[in-house]
This record gives sequence, C-alpha cells and structure tokens, in this order.
Amino acid sequence: MFGLGWPEVIVIGVVATLFFGGKKIPEMGSALGKTLRGFKEELDNPSSDELEED
Repeated sequence: MFGLGWPEVIVIGVVATLFFGGKKIPEMGSALGKTLRGFKEELDNPSSDELEED
C-alpha cells in the first residue's frame, strides 16, 4: 500500500486517531467515500450540460 509496511500504517492510524479523535474519523471516511462515489459516477455518466457545449 503506497510502499508502506504494516508498522507505518499502524503508526499513521494511531496518530490520526489522536489528532482527529475516534468519532471524527468515521465521519471523514464516510464523507470521502461519498465524494469519491460521486466523482466516479460523474466520470462514468457525464452530465448533459457538458455534452451540449460541443
């Protein structure tokens, strides 16, 4: 995973938990997932506004 081993991933997770708190991390993950899902859908099905510009 991006050239990181498990010890590095665990350290990053612990630091993120200490920095953001336990409740904020799932909220951030959910928001990121929704953003990526919307981005992927837009790439697969471009809106009609962009098609009319040509």
